[in-house]
Amino acid sequence: MGLVSTIHSFNSILFFLPSRLAINQSAPVFVETKIPSTAPGPTVLAIPRFAYLISGSKNDLEKLWRTLLVLYHPLNHYIVHLDLESPLEVRLELASRIEKQPIFSEVGNVFMIQKANMVTYRGPTMISHTLHACAILLKRTKDWDWFINLSASDYPLVTQDDLLYTFSDVDRSLNFIEHTSHLGWKQEKRAMPLIIDPGLYRTNKSDVFWVGPKRTLPTAFKLFTGSAWMVLSRSFVEYVVWGWDNLPRTLLMYYTNFISSPEGYFQTVICNEPELAKTVVNSDLHYISWDNPPKQHPHVLTINDTNKMIASKAAFARKFKHNDPVLDEIDKQLLNREKEQLFTPGGWCSGNPTCSKVGNIYKITPGPGSRRLRFLVTRLTWMAKFGQKQCK
Repeated sequence: MGLVSTIHSFNSILFFLPSRLAINQSAPVFVETKIPSTAPGPTVLAIPRFAYLISGSKNDLEKLWRTLLVLYHPLNHYIVHLDLESPLEVRLELASRIEKQPIFSEVGNVFMIQKANMVTYRGPTMISHTLHACAILLKRTKDWDWFINLSASDYPLVTQDDLLYTFSDVDRSLNFIEHTSHLGWKQEKRAMPLIIDPGLYRTNKSDVFWVGPKRTLPTAFKLFTGSAWMVLSRSFVEYVVWGWDNLPRTLLMYYTNFISSPEGYFQTVICNEPELAKTVVNSDLHYISWDNPPKQHPHVLTINDTNKMIASKAAFARKFKHNDPVLDEIDKQLLNREKEQLFTPGGWCSGNPTCSKVGNIYKITPGPGSRRLRFLVTRLTWMAKFGQKQCK
């Protein structure tokens, strides 16, 4: 595919690489060379697949590219997006890198939204952007089990082999969404004020602004709040995007005027549908360091936070500065990724240098990170099974 040179033509296409990976791969293989033989094996042979959205804005190209490479696995699907605040030449550069990356070209599972969205921090355009990516994934392929949204400031604390191994026997209907109905200060500061997101109608980015008068709390549904980062089941994504029930649409309209709506929309949708509420696990699987009480932004993580990140047993952490030394420490200590390596080593890797070719994509080699993550996920899903901390 040739790269275009004008904004009009650039914004008229969805860039993707068609899948060219042979389907006659060998049967799933779990290699546990780094885990004691007493470690529990997966009870479901079907290896799960994740569909990632990795989003960035102005000055995020290098951060997004590094996050994409370190997260890459041929079994997964990836959508990347730089919003309209990013210069055209930067978006073209990202498209070029994806097109020219040999592994991406061979497997065909990395997609770029070239018709860039305007995304306003704290505004409903963040929700519409997430739903846009979900819709693309639903149209593109049925071959994924969970949707994970990340920003360019996120970074994994486990390998994809660790994640795939851990989720191999997790109920595919479960949704990992941090949530609570105890709004506290958010009731006065977020639920009652009315805001307008200029990203809905302007091509230049500007902050949301407040309008009056304030509104009362809703009586038709119960409000929930939580983290903007989540792991959503395919079935829940279908429910929200296809909308055979009117609740997702009704709440989408309500949250159009809600400050920091990405921290409440999905929580409120799932917890106001009784059957779906049973599928909620109260966690975003992230390590995030906040003030108490929380301020608008979390702390920027440094190498001094390494031990806390490991102790959290989380799958991801945020937020990080570009090429901060802590990322190299995570690569070395948690991901077994050397500086000269593009991808995080995994069972799929073949060739010389490592991961220069695609081997058996079903060969999963979990490391020590799988033990940490499996402990966390087992505890969280057990609590959800008995309704603890679930939509309350």
